[in-house]
Amino acid sequence: MRVVSTSPSFAMYSDEPLQILREHRIEVVRLPAHAGERELIGALADADAIIVGYGDINRNVIESSPRLKVICKHGVGVDNIDLAAAREKGIPVTNVPHGNKMAVADYAFGLMLTIARRIHEANERTKRGEWPKMVAGEVYGKTLGVVGLGRIGKEMVRRAKGFDMPVLAYDPYPDAAFAEANGVRFVSLEELLGESDFVTLHLPLDERTHRLIGREALGRMKRTAYLLNVSRGGLIDEAALEEALRDGKIAGCALDVFEEEPAKEHPLFERPNCLATSHVAGYTYEAIDRIGVACANQVVSVLVRGEEPVHRL
Repeated sequence: MRVVSTSPSFAMYSDEPLQILREHRIEVVRLPAHAGERELIGALADADAIIVGYGDINRNVIESSPRLKVICKHGVGVDNIDLAAAREKGIPVTNVPHGNKMAVADYAFGLMLTIARRIHEANERTKRGEWPKMVAGEVYGKTLGVVGLGRIGKEMVRRAKGFDMPVLAYDPYPDAAFAEANGVRFVSLEELLGESDFVTLHLPLDERTHRLIGREALGRMKRTAYLLNVSRGGLIDEAALEEALRDGKIAGCALDVFEEEPAKEHPLFERPNCLATSHVAGYTYEAIDRIGVACANQVVSVLVRGEEPVHRL
């Protein structure tokens, strides 16, 4: 049996995922992270499974893969996989929803501290030979607005407790028990945007959430507020965000994701109040190992044992 991987981080720091597959005589074929459609189809012609990082696993790719029995996302977001086409062919699609939640929440909270205290600016100016005395705002006691109270959103709430931050949340499927236990107040998106000092996005990207944060939403935010996004770039209308930063409608933003990636150039990069990183929030040694092992086990469960994958979508 054969599994194709398009994830550059699969088994990068530990051989355990590969050992799990080898024990069951499953060969691993690696493709470049951004392999094109033709290369994907060629590699999947005799493959039984795919572990997906990047690359567009579209209808044509799925329909051109006669042996494919499972599609496993090396991570959480599956917006680059045609779920409808997979369902029509009876191919289970699965992901690893819990693998990097700690890493992403740590990173998001780190971005919040960095942008609020202007740590990135102080670092750059100090290394240039300056000795800046930079005034910035505090995070402690400020209101955090969590848009999407899922796995990562809940971890943000837990971290916010240590900073005595009142937490507002918006979620289409509210977890009332968690909110009550952790002092979270569910509100409308409009109220959250208007009352929060920090707005952090943790929603999946789909037709309902695409550019959810646009000109109108940004106009509801405080001029002193910051926007954080470690989820998916398409949640934000980036042109509207650049305009809001330029005109001082919000204080700043910290983005780890962009609508088109890799983002080698971008108008937002010209904004000094935009902190940008390269979609690395989930990249810790621990998270990558957990995700790789989970992917390997799910492939084995389908190919070898004929079982249903644990996290079928």
